[in-house]
Amino acid sequence: MLESVLASGGLVLLRDSVEWEGRGLLKALIKKCAQCGEQIHVLGCEVSEEEFREGFDSVVNSRLIYHDFFRDPLNWSKAGEVLPEGPLEALRAMCRSIGPSPITIALDSLSWLLLRFPCPALCQTLHALNQNLDPGDSSPERVRVLGLLHEELHGPGPVGALSSLAQTEVTMDGTMHQASAHILYRRSRQRPVYQTQWFSILPDFSLDLQQGPSLESQALPDPYIPPVDPTIHLTFNPHLSKKERETRDSLTLPFHFSSEKQQALLCPGLNQATSRIFYEPDAYDDLDQDDPDDDLDI
Repeated sequence: MLESVLASGGLVLLRDSVEWEGRGLLKALIKKCAQCGEQIHVLGCEVSEEEFREGFDSVVNSRLIYHDFFRDPLNWSKAGEVLPEGPLEALRAMCRSIGPSPITIALDSLSWLLLRFPCPALCQTLHALNQNLDPGDSSPERVRVLGLLHEELHGPGPVGALSSLAQTEVTMDGTMHQASAHILYRRSRQRPVYQTQWFSILPDFSLDLQQGPSLESQALPDPYIPPVDPTIHLTFNPHLSKKERETRDSLTLPFHFSSEKQQALLCPGLNQATSRIFYEPDAYDDLDQDDPDDDLDI
């Protein structure tokens, strides 16, 4: 089932995580392409050429053309041709030099490119790899791009943009120390197809397809989840006892204008002090009620 991701061209997006790395699967797919007689260009950015070639036999290594951007990505040593945009310019050069024979381009990795180049520029370059064919070409599957993406390093925007360009997505997962691949196939004028394949990768990067673990061996979640008390971290006690509630209800709030307070203000008692207001008009006050503002000379 995993070999079927190589049945057509376009972008094959390999999405891995910290727990389930995808470089081993990338090298396994590269070996499968090399055994089919394809030429393979590897854009190496995260590991050295020696480390990437380790584990391949001489037949597979003879099919690899390694573009090393790990040792000197900015070409400070002037050892090779100076490319203004580095790996993206190398991809565009591959796009222009594609011949009639099928080739595979492996990107190790798309995350390295996304962290150093704008996402639109990378997406346009990947799109150009799929659009450089002649209109009458009957073999669009001759160009295949295997892109390794460390999904946890990016937000939903870049991941969604690359996902929209991919004809096939492979998401690494697993359980009980057994790896699995969730595969999404997109084909023109067809509905997407989802499949899950359990596998292991042998030391020589051959794929060993397996059956999934039985339901008895999988760790099932506990069906009972105790409820979480939302008041556990409060700085006050929202629960009152019966006595505390009666004491609270018997208190009179200072802003509450009760009937007792109203009676005390209107009908003071015998022993309660009373107050009176005395007003003595000034000698120059205008007591004319017809024109009280006459002294203002308006």
